[in-house]
Amino acid sequence: QLQLVESGGGSVQPGGSLTLSCRVSGFSLDNYAVGWLRQAPGKANEELLCTKTSGEITNLEDSVKGRFTSSRDNAKNIVTLQMNNLKPEDTGVYYCAADLICGGIYNYWGQGAQVTVSS
Repeated sequence: QLQLVESGGGSVQPGGSLTLSCRVSGFSLDNYAVGWLRQAPGKANEELLCTKTSGEITNLEDSVKGRFTSSRDNAKNIVTLQMNNLKPEDTGVYYCAADLICGGIYNYWGQGAQVTVSS
């Protein structure tokens, strides 16, 4: 059974940093791209970035360029999202999602992690 479990959400002040982790099981990261998506209050999901199986980051959303990055350890089946210089508009539920390629429809989703940026 393919499963993604996120951890690391929380509350932070503007300008702060958080790291989210996504641990996958039931499949090998060697074969799957992993995207990070955000659902802000009252808005639809938006894809922030995606890491290919090679680790290359693609589909980077303009509002997070220079602030967010992602890395993956295929051997440990973990993908992380490092978020720096957080802004109040970054508040939302963050999801990791996996599928064979970036930018398509993700068929496998984590449970979501709440991130709140507020002073």
